[in-house]
Amino acid sequence: MSSKRKIAISDIHGCVQTFKTLLEDKVYLDTSDELFLLGDYIDRGPDSKGVIDYILQLKARGFTVHCLKGNHEDMMLASLHNFKIRESWEINGGITTLQSFGSEELHKVPQRYWDFLNDLEYYRETDGFLLVHAGLNFNAIDPLIDVQSMMWIRGWENEIDSDWLRNRVIIHGHTPVEMDRIRNSLKYTIGVQVIDIDAGCYALHRPGMGNLCAFDMTNKQLYFCPNLDMRWS
Repeated sequence: MSSKRKIAISDIHGCVQTFKTLLEDKVYLDTSDELFLLGDYIDRGPDSKGVIDYILQLKARGFTVHCLKGNHEDMMLASLHNFKIRESWEINGGITTLQSFGSEELHKVPQRYWDFLNDLEYYRETDGFLLVHAGLNFNAIDPLIDVQSMMWIRGWENEIDSDWLRNRVIIHGHTPVEMDRIRNSLKYTIGVQVIDIDAGCYALHRPGMGNLCAFDMTNKQLYFCPNLDMRWS
């Protein structure tokens, strides 16, 4: 097993205790590793501010962390200037995000958090993997130009252009799937072009979900942590 690993995690959704436990007690993240976070740090779970704080702490402690933008970060940013989008964002978990900041006013969120959101990337490529939050639009001239689709697209997996993708594998989140489905996607490595690692951390009400997943891309190994931040209801 390689001592320098590349780890991907997606869709933390405000569940900071689950995130910490996954990294510290299961993955045992080291400063020699690279951590790739695929977006949706905020909303739904109880402590979106805490998730961002923990990411910033990891960076300050010398960990290499690459952060992508998800649709929930996109909504929060757009909510600053568009009331209709803000209404939609609040319905989809934004209220819990504001509560984690102790304010009902977006403009009272400290600047360091807006800086974090504005600095997020849309995709990353590493060691034969294309990392993105939601997916890619293969109807575009260049799938890596359509940034809106990278954050929002669904139902794209059957439109993959294998000639364009070549031997790369797309790692994404955005659409929650059962833990067993994620495991099964790694059983057959030949010909696999897409791996969804969103184990539905916040979706405790859905069968087979309610977990946060980490994928060690270097060693093709999965780690799961059940949600520790939210109670079953």
